[in-house]
Amino acid sequence: MVTERDKAGNRLGPEGFKQMTNQQGSDQILVVEMGDDPQFTDKLNNLTLRLERNPSLDVVLDMREVNQIYSSNISQLLRVRAAVIANKRRLFLAETRTQVWGVLLESSLDKKFDVADDVATALTSLEMNHK
Repeated sequence: MVTERDKAGNRLGPEGFKQMTNQQGSDQILVVEMGDDPQFTDKLNNLTLRLERNPSLDVVLDMREVNQIYSSNISQLLRVRAAVIANKRRLFLAETRTQVWGVLLESSLDKKFDVADDVATALTSLEMNHK
């Protein structure tokens, strides 16, 4: 079986998700590069299934390509958040654009999510959490 990798050499999962290895050598962090719908919905659906199979994952949603979200997307985000928290793991939104952040603020959901300026910051925070 061939392991697909991105340009930085990170292993890609079957849905194109980046499975990151932490310093302890275990695959505990999943980075998902999000985009506008329909990709947004598809990625969160795949993520939900993946979390059912492997509940011991922390998740970073790379939101840099998301220009807008809808109420159905917010509902999906909340379901993913609930699944991650139920497994005592963490979910980060990274590089969230102003338009999307505004929607989260208006719906009072900004405090429900861990937020990072970029993916590297989210990964660092998760690494520090696992030490």
